[in-house]
Amino acid sequence: MNARALTAYGALGLPLAMAMLPVYIISPKFYGDTLGVDIAMLGAVLFLARLIDTVQDPFIGKLVDFLQPRHRGWTWLMALGTVLLAIGFVMLFSPAVEGQFSLLAWLVGSLIIVYTAHSMMNVCYLAWGARLTDDVTGRARVTAWREAFGLVGVVMASVVPAVWAASMGPAKGYAVFAWSFVAILVVGVIITLRFSPRPRLEQHSHARSFAMALSVPAIRRIMIFYLFNAVSAAIPATLILFYIDDVLQLPGQAGAFLGLYFLSGLLALPLWVRLSDRIGKRRAWVLGSVLAMLALATAGFLQAGDALAYGLVCVAAGLALGADLALPPAMLADAIPAENRSSTGVYFGVWALIAKLSLALAAGLALPLLGLLGYQPGTQGSPTLLAMVYAWLPIFFKCCAFFVIRNSMIDSGVRT
Repeated sequence: MNARALTAYGALGLPLAMAMLPVYIISPKFYGDTLGVDIAMLGAVLFLARLIDTVQDPFIGKLVDFLQPRHRGWTWLMALGTVLLAIGFVMLFSPAVEGQFSLLAWLVGSLIIVYTAHSMMNVCYLAWGARLTDDVTGRARVTAWREAFGLVGVVMASVVPAVWAASMGPAKGYAVFAWSFVAILVVGVIITLRFSPRPRLEQHSHARSFAMALSVPAIRRIMIFYLFNAVSAAIPATLILFYIDDVLQLPGQAGAFLGLYFLSGLLALPLWVRLSDRIGKRRAWVLGSVLAMLALATAGFLQAGDALAYGLVCVAAGLALGADLALPPAMLADAIPAENRSSTGVYFGVWALIAKLSLALAAGLALPLLGLLGYQPGTQGSPTLLAMVYAWLPIFFKCCAFFVIRNSMIDSGVRT
């Protein structure tokens, strides 16, 4: 595939990634600080909403496979997902209710709409990418282009709402951003559906059940690895705004730090693809994870005002992010048996379930833990506790992922 074809496919990755950073990072801060929702209750609600969401992803994957041979089946699914995602995203950042319990109910309803729509589009999009080529090297490039556009979207989502919230106020700034996102989403969908190469589709599939899809040991190992690795990434993502405000005491600087982090990840993507070509995807991921753990460990010791040091942490963690984005989905695509290549929706439905479950676990572990230990957003009485949870808890899960993938490397002996 040439660059034009990869660009057309990758275009939808921008709004899909752009949607998730505000949902996972900004919405807890928005509902906790701006709207005054209790943090322990907020963590429990986020966990519940994300847990409900995880149940549907494998079934959405089966729906994607069911629609695969139907005329324009994936196109209609993408169109429906676009409408629902636009509605849910605007609702999330423009609550029309007041009061603690009303806001929590509105948050749950908005999140379920956003999660369902995003899953419909994302699982179909991932399956589409896995069916663009059967070349092992080519899969990493398809993933890298998709994630490159995704990182551009994440950079936009990290900088623009922060700037608008600072200038207009959080409520108005986030509402304006939500409507801007809707316009970008529509453009991205049109580009991908109109100009992207068509996926290689087949009439029959050999992995209709989840049990059959997960019966391959290599698939199970990669799924377990991905769960640990995704939880490791989700914990600091959930807590970063609290960390910047209450540990570094640099309110208003979140956009700059997030932009630096994701821009570093964007620039590193082609380097990780090239490295994976030389030493294999698993070994390249291990190197990236070592760099990520060093960055997190450093963040655990920072104090108020350490802007330059945290900027360097963001650069190092962002460089490592490139490995997390480009390599694991390609590793899954490599592991899918040839006879099940037409059932990629099932596999990526489970993959999406794991991604959502990791976010549920991160919110369900980190926020209630901080609440139980007495941490309150906007106070500076327990920055050390917040820094420990932000930095050291993800390192633990990263080590678990490393253990799983290390055993996989030893067992398989394959450079993937």
